[in-house]
This record gives sequence, structure tokens and C-alpha cells, in this order.
Amino acid sequence: MIIGLEGILIGSEDAKNLGKFYKDVVGLKSTDEMEFGEDNSYGITFDLGKGVGLYVMDHSKVKGKSALPDRVMFNLEVDDIEKEVARLKKAKVRVVADIYHIEDYGYVATLADPDNNYFQLVKTKE
Repeated sequence: MIIGLEGILIGSEDAKNLGKFYKDVVGLKSTDEMEFGEDNSYGITFDLGKGVGLYVMDHSKVKGKSALPDRVMFNLEVDDIEKEVARLKKAKVRVVADIYHIEDYGYVATLADPDNNYFQLVKTKE
């Protein structure tokens, strides 16, 4: 029986750079950094709340930018979507879809990280 989501893994050719983006630009809280494997690959963990982690790690089979960035996305819930999107725009984060409304759900904006993976900021209706 599945009891919940534990984590989201993002493989990268340059996990240090991608991890720095999520930590310093997006503002996620890092809970751990590690080296693993015989080649001392790098990984960084972020706490997404409610026991869910985001793991950014070097992966030998990942090369370059994502060719299908909208295939899998993850949502980061925010308290003020207008403020957060404005902050990320100022930091030159690429906005794929600016803030839009989904009836009976809330507001969503889609952005791209340096590896061209899409993630969304979400402000659900109260």
C-alpha cells in the first residue's frame, strides 16, 4: 500500500549548479549535501514540508538540458504568488507561463530551472 510521497529526484549533469539555483534563487531550505559513489557525485536535499524532500543529484545518464521539460513538473506552494513570481523574474528565472487561474483550485505560474526542468508556484484557494 502506498502511504504518500517521500521525495522528488532531479538528475543533472551539474547538480551543484542546479542545487545552488533551488537554494539561492528559488529559496528552498537545504537539509543535507552529500557526495556518493566511486566518482564522488554530488547531491543536495531540500525540505518541501510534510516529510517530502526534493533531491538534486549528479546522474551519469543525464546530459544537457531537459528535452521534455513539461513531461514531469512539481508544484511549490507559496503564500503570495504575485510576490514570489516578481522576485524570480527579477532574478532572471525564465517564466514559461505567467500567473493564471484554475477555477476551484487557485493560481499557478510555470517556471524553468537552469536545466530546463519546469516547476510551478501554486497558491491554492483558501
